[in-house]
Parts: sequence; structure tokens; C-alpha cells
Amino acid sequence: MAPRPVQVNIKALDDSAVGRFWAEALGWSAYSPGVTTYVGPVGGLVWPDPVAVCVDVVAVPEPKTTTKNRVHLDLATTSAAHQAELVARLQALGATPADVGQRDVP
Repeated sequence: MAPRPVQVNIKALDDSAVGRFWAEALGWSAYSPGVTTYVGPVGGLVWPDPVAVCVDVVAVPEPKTTTKNRVHLDLATTSAAHQAELVARLQALGATPADVGQRDVP
């Protein structure tokens, strides 16, 4: 069996806040059993075959630099209307638009 991704690791100054954002954005739960905030489907991860690529948010002591993004995630939508609704919902949660050079890709 070929390997496949099971977690995305995000570095953040406030791992709890970033974890809560992604949990709300994805309709999942966030929990912090220690130094890391895990975000995944309700019920947690099921190893060795998780049902989704989950999010692992780790606290770091220094802020993000202006020259390097720590993570860039693409979220799938089913139509232009669905994309507009998703963008509006994520902005209401605190997301800000960023042009990362995707040109004409929505």
C-alpha cells in the first residue's frame, strides 16, 4: 500500500485560536491534549486509516515572517455560488483574502 498524507502541520503563535478557527471552518472538533491542538472529524483520528487529512497546530514562539507563509490550504467548492458562500463564512470567522499568485484560478 502506498503512503498517503494524514495530517497537515500548522505552526502558530496561538495554537488554540488557530485550531478553533479550522475546527469551525471545517465543521470538525479541536482538542488540546498537550502542547499541540488537533483538529479533525468528531470522534478523533482512526489509525491507521483516518477518514480525512486532519490538522495538527503547534505553538511556536516567533511570529510568521513576511517572506514565508507557514501553510496554504486549498478548499474544494462545487460551484461559484458555493465558493462565494464559503469565502464569506471564512471571512466572518476572521480569515483574510490573500493573493498567492493563483492568477485566474478561483
